[in-house]
Amino acid sequence: MTAFDRERQEYWRRYVKEGRAVAPAEGPGRQRATVLEALGAGWTRLPELPDEAYVLESDETLLICPWNLRVRVAEAALTARDGVPGVLADAFVPPLFAGLARSVIEDWRNGSRVLERGLPRVHEQVATWGVPLRWFVFVDLSERELTLRPERRVLRYRTEISKARRRAHRAHSVLRRSLGDAPITAAVEETARWLEEFHPRSVVELDYGGLVNLLSDDSLNADDSPGLVAAGLAAVGRGEADSATSAYERLVERWRAVQLLERCN
Repeated sequence: MTAFDRERQEYWRRYVKEGRAVAPAEGPGRQRATVLEALGAGWTRLPELPDEAYVLESDETLLICPWNLRVRVAEAALTARDGVPGVLADAFVPPLFAGLARSVIEDWRNGSRVLERGLPRVHEQVATWGVPLRWFVFVDLSERELTLRPERRVLRYRTEISKARRRAHRAHSVLRRSLGDAPITAAVEETARWLEEFHPRSVVELDYGGLVNLLSDDSLNADDSPGLVAAGLAAVGRGEADSATSAYERLVERWRAVQLLERCN
């Protein structure tokens, strides 16, 4: 809470007191419904979206994870056009909407708000149909929380941000030394820089979200992805190419099977 300016602190305290915080299991669905309703059928406007957040009370500390929906929608719209032929890009994201999205991003990063509150940050990163392998760098297998009750099915990892930062920098150092400027090195570095934007008493959470409903109990119990990433990095650091390749191939095979479920319907 103390990472926010006074105005935002007051807003989030009222938000929590009024019981408006959204549970993580309900959040993604609420986000989709809110965004689609606000955009309208023609995608001709990018309106203001409500300030919502996930809330976690940890050791008598109130932790707030704002959704930043308007900015995330704008970024997603522009990302969807990257590397796509113009005709297709315009069909998916109309030029008018893309222009509005650019204005939102520019205002967010360069407007008067930055002078008043400092450089803004996006608190939540989202992936669909899988977990990016680089995210497992920041957590440890011992930090896993697994619940398989029918009414509450969860797999997530939580760790202190200081630990996540150390792991990120260590992984980046190993990858940079062993692989040079490879795509995975750049990806880990980018996410490590993102972690540096937050308050030192923050918590990093890696949540499988709706993926837990696609995987069996046995699969979730046996999931050791952070351990495989750690083993692969250690092997890379020792120069043991075969061991590193084995860990990587097991990870890719596991998550490719999940990603292919997107095409099952």
